[in-house]
Amino acid sequence: MRVTQPIAVFCLTFLIIAGAGAHTETPVDNASWWDEAWWKEGKLQVPRNYDVTSRETSYYNGDIEVPVTIYRPKKNGKFPGVLFVHGRPGLVKEIRPLAIRLAARGFVVYAPDLFFGRDIDPRPIKHDYVLEEDLNKGLDHMMKQKDISSDKACVYSHTRGGYLSLKLAVTKKRQDDLLACYVSYYPHWQDPNAAEPLQVYSYAREADDLKIPTMVFYGDEEQYQRRRVIETAADNMLRKKRPVQLIMYPGVQRGFDFRPERVRLFADDLASKDAVMRAARFIRKHLGAK
Repeated sequence: MRVTQPIAVFCLTFLIIAGAGAHTETPVDNASWWDEAWWKEGKLQVPRNYDVTSRETSYYNGDIEVPVTIYRPKKNGKFPGVLFVHGRPGLVKEIRPLAIRLAARGFVVYAPDLFFGRDIDPRPIKHDYVLEEDLNKGLDHMMKQKDISSDKACVYSHTRGGYLSLKLAVTKKRQDDLLACYVSYYPHWQDPNAAEPLQVYSYAREADDLKIPTMVFYGDEEQYQRRRVIETAADNMLRKKRPVQLIMYPGVQRGFDFRPERVRLFADDLASKDAVMRAARFIRKHLGAK
């Protein structure tokens, strides 16, 4: 197995699962991340950086109004579109920088506040299935924005937003028309309302039918039940020849992309920077953008 550590971050394209998460000796397929220029010449690809501006809009699902913040580069012109799907925390102030950081890479990032329209408090325990159709309507509204250059979008999510995004792509069949790729940070790949044994030992079967290119980020210190679900789902997806990649960071826990300064570790920062750069390249590629 050949393993390297670009910018001090250990990255695996995929972990083959055996039993309860043990690794086999199968060689790592590093074609998606190996950088010959870096390895031999010390070159690093400099990320695109834009100042970011925002605007507010909204759309309706029936009589429910869903507010949206759109983040985009201040520079004039059109940019590829990304649908940002918040997780269980909601679109709170601690989460909004995730959308801003991606917009700074050169995207129009459409971020609906799914909880606000339904008067749902941040960090709900139960999942409300009606949010899935709210998100579906949001994708249609997003693609009407005149500053989006791409004719498709990629979805970018974390935690429970990963489940909502999975349902959007598969159950709502948006991978058949408007979704070109799926990116998520430590997604909750199980119905949050499912029984406890299913939360630990199974995964949402919609993952088996996720056909668009998929990239998932997580830390090796992720909660056991979440890590097991992610890795088991990805293993079965690969068996079905689905285009999925897992990127794992060592010494990194859940929430590494938004852990506050008082508890933030250097590893969290390295992982966050590396992940958003990888995600931007991945999204740009699958949206056919330069």
